[in-house]
Amino acid sequence: MNVEDISEYCLSKKGTSEDFPFDEETLVFKVMGKMFALIPLERIPLQINLKCEPELAVELRERYEAVQPGFHMNKNHWNTIWVDGTLRNELIYKWIDDSYNLVVKGLRKTEKEILQNK
Repeated sequence: MNVEDISEYCLSKKGTSEDFPFDEETLVFKVMGKMFALIPLERIPLQINLKCEPELAVELRERYEAVQPGFHMNKNHWNTIWVDGTLRNELIYKWIDDSYNLVVKGLRKTEKEILQNK
């Protein structure tokens, strides 16, 4: 799995855009203007920050060495996943889905309606 695979997957989600709002090295994916994934492009191995339910975030960190508290993020709600080949791609895609769905769940009703009509 590489940054192109992750980018393509994120952009396939309804209402998703990509941007570099912080600097030229941090690729951010947003749904309706709200972040759900960040990729620091200069990091080796590849990493992705994803939003996560707080209880699940802790559980994943305890279970997988490649899952750490979100780097430069609210560590209660974000995990940094090291894409180093130790995790199945399907698992990473599932966590991207979970992050996206968490953000969509938190959108205002009007934003959800706009998203539904895209």
